[in-house]
Amino acid sequence: NHHFLEIMEDIKVQTYGRPRTRPLEVLADPAYDDVKIRQYLRSRAIKSNIPINIRNTKNRKRGRPTRFDSKSYHRRGAIERFFGWLKMRFRRLVIRYERLNVVFKGLLDIACFMVCWKKL
Repeated sequence: NHHFLEIMEDIKVQTYGRPRTRPLEVLADPAYDDVKIRQYLRSRAIKSNIPINIRNTKNRKRGRPTRFDSKSYHRRGAIERFFGWLKMRFRRLVIRYERLNVVFKGLLDIACFMVCWKKL
């Protein structure tokens, strides 16, 4: 929960003008099905596309049902496959040997370039 909020605060998408700090929609695992996360996204006017976690259904409160669009959630598979390719080909990134974030980001950029260029 805490890490999700940190990541959301650090988002900056470069545009021609001022960088955007608020995405239009968030696609996440059922592990992120939390009342606090949904309230945070609603307060920032961000659409949440998070499936309901089965473990949370016992204590689920009554009220408006949560939004879930299966068509847009299906696009999340491309991102999961990309991370799968990174884990198969570049084990060093998964284990996270580098102490400096600059070195880790550099290796991540090289891995992304190699995956896109050679279609590994």
